[in-house]
Amino acid sequence: MEKSKRVHYGFAFSLLFGLWLPCCLTQTTPSSSATTAVLPSASPQPQSQRLKVRLAGYPRKHNEGRIELFYKGEWGTICDDDFSISNANVLCRQLGFVSATGWTHSAKYGKGQGKIWLDNVQCYGGEKSIEACKSRGWGNSDCTHDEDAGVVCKDERIPGFLDSNIIDAQMMENKVEEVRLRPVAAVSRKKLPITEGVVEVKYKDGWAQVCDVGWTIKNTRVVCGMLGFPNERKVNKNFYKRLKKRAAQKVPSSKVNVSVGGRQPPKAKANSKSKQSSPGKRLYLERQKNHFHIHSVACTGTEIHLAACPLEFTKPNATFTCEGGMPAVVSCMPGPQFMHNSGIKKKHKISSTVRLKGGAKVGEGRVEVLKDNEWGTVCDDRWNLQSASVVCRELGFGTATEALTGARMGQGMGPIYMNEVKCLGQEKSIWNCPFKNITSEACKHTEDAAVRCNVPYMGYETTIRLTGGRTRYEGRVEVLSEDANGTQSWGLVCGETWSTREATVVCRQLGLGYCNQALQETWYWDNNNVTEMLMSGLKCTGREASLSQCQRHKSVSCQKAAAKFSAGVICSETASDLVLNASLVEQTVYIEDRPLHMLYCAAEEDCLSSTASKANWPYGHRRLLRFSSQIHNIGRADFKPKAGRHSWVWHACHGHYHSMNIFTHYDLINANGTKVAEGHKASFCLEDTDCHEGISKRYECANFGDQGITVGCWDLYRHDIDCQWIDITDVKPGNYIMQVVINPNNEVAESDFTNNAMKCNCKYDGHRVWFHNCHIGDALSEEAERRFEKYPGQLNNKIS
Repeated sequence: MEKSKRVHYGFAFSLLFGLWLPCCLTQTTPSSSATTAVLPSASPQPQSQRLKVRLAGYPRKHNEGRIELFYKGEWGTICDDDFSISNANVLCRQLGFVSATGWTHSAKYGKGQGKIWLDNVQCYGGEKSIEACKSRGWGNSDCTHDEDAGVVCKDERIPGFLDSNIIDAQMMENKVEEVRLRPVAAVSRKKLPITEGVVEVKYKDGWAQVCDVGWTIKNTRVVCGMLGFPNERKVNKNFYKRLKKRAAQKVPSSKVNVSVGGRQPPKAKANSKSKQSSPGKRLYLERQKNHFHIHSVACTGTEIHLAACPLEFTKPNATFTCEGGMPAVVSCMPGPQFMHNSGIKKKHKISSTVRLKGGAKVGEGRVEVLKDNEWGTVCDDRWNLQSASVVCRELGFGTATEALTGARMGQGMGPIYMNEVKCLGQEKSIWNCPFKNITSEACKHTEDAAVRCNVPYMGYETTIRLTGGRTRYEGRVEVLSEDANGTQSWGLVCGETWSTREATVVCRQLGLGYCNQALQETWYWDNNNVTEMLMSGLKCTGREASLSQCQRHKSVSCQKAAAKFSAGVICSETASDLVLNASLVEQTVYIEDRPLHMLYCAAEEDCLSSTASKANWPYGHRRLLRFSSQIHNIGRADFKPKAGRHSWVWHACHGHYHSMNIFTHYDLINANGTKVAEGHKASFCLEDTDCHEGISKRYECANFGDQGITVGCWDLYRHDIDCQWIDITDVKPGNYIMQVVINPNNEVAESDFTNNAMKCNCKYDGHRVWFHNCHIGDALSEEAERRFEKYPGQLNNKIS
């Protein structure tokens, strides 16, 4: 029995833009609140000279903003004189959107700064770059920034184009790019994360100090946030002053060796090494170095970066040496997940009403908030770095590096609780920020907000590597080990029991995104001289930050210890995410007594309980619990079967190919957690039944077509399809939990496995059935989930 009719859409749209997409796409770090992409130019140019374009301004969403162009080393704007929708179409395509829906004039997104690069621009609409359009020429304009033009692009990406829906930090022209803490005590350098030390900023080819004259705890808060810490602590300045005084008494200033950029002069005496190793002497020398780069820092405490604070830079020829002060020293409070061996007694309390979902790395994801015991999302209207930073700190991280819009970390499935969140930056929780409640039609899950947070440096990536792969995103997994003598060596992780969960941790540890495939054999990749097996029996949940946090064998035990049987991974920047529509299951459930003579095909596919084999075929019937399953792909990559079509199995009885052995498990569970009945769905046909507006279907099973589920689409298994049931012929009346698990063996990688299960309270009186409280496995609070488990009558298995 086949599914309902399907309509197939081709790839004509994708092919239309395929000719110009081979242009290499990169992102640069903008100097203002902007979105940046590299553009294909009209004529070949060196990479450094290619024209860049970005969206800027506030308030805006990721697909709209003031147009800015990077030309001759400087960002500038476009005047709105003679501007048209044709101009907007060219610019939107250069930014990676399919087209423009409108354009703006009179600096709607705020006035830009610097040059007005183009004026009286006139495009036909088909040009590949704004450079190819007519204009008055570069820098030739009679406009002011009150006339800056903007565009509104259709919120649909050109396939394969780099995402650009990020609202970045606003930085100063002479910006501070990198900040670090250098611990004064040498022993502190061995402990990660570093929570206390001298503040240093990247300067030229080295590092420079910050003068602490006028330094406040608000400055410390900003620095700690940049380094991934949610809170700051007061520094024991008396301790550092005593160290400085003690060192000054022992080391005359006339004999001090001055260093530049943190490096010791080459002619330093050999015996001075031991004398200058004490914390006090080192701090004293820092004061004498005369390379303070920043002074007069005056943060309010709500900034997300030191560069956003009022500060002064030391002039190149100045003799200012931080008179009356010393290098600024800060102390930070790490979040609970980073407090290993820190010795800090007071702990930061993690919020139980906010969480991040769908991110590949620690500290990133879709923002979800808890209300009335149910998790929901936040709409991205007016979403900015201040609001994102409140969320990050609330969860034990630092400030936000990016505020992401347009469901960049996948779409949620529950309610949307907040819109136009306007945090100032000092709030303890996003719930303390002003926001608007969602009205009908105000927001959709395509507008879910997300964040990327600063997290402390833990050095996880230094203990693992990938080798032999064709790109940096794939390879054989090798880990670093140290023996009792301190000798370090690289070895192979055993491929036995290696799964998607372990591979997910590897990709996260290396900062390579999501797991695409987990490989138990790597014989087809280039070999190397590393043959020792150092790790086996790994068992991860998939949420760990590194393999060292997973369970494993105490001693290596691997039957196939050869290098070609070692574990491997293929990582990806994006991943799919399947979620079942719980309310549809609740609405469509019913019981059918189906004659055995209509169940031969189902029996061949093992879709009936074991007692069916003892029935008097073809007489009699089986009692089936039936319902519809609508499975959505809310991730950022298409869900495709792990096996290629060459290994799909044809099933003649139903007339379709099996692309996966098991796609879904259906279980009926009693109060003791025992399965009283079960079913399963072989993935006899993965395809797009329907999609959200503006998204085209890509997968159709007919005629041996491609199988999969497109992002923004769903696959519907109707209640009247074979095997879309649980055989409850032998089940007694009572109260149960009905559970559905998609992709139960994690055969196909997803960005989030915690939402693959759905549960319902099931009441069966022997004649009829009711489902109640159907919900995704991670949709409710812990308290609500406990109440669900104690559904009335469930403990005694009697109908209440």
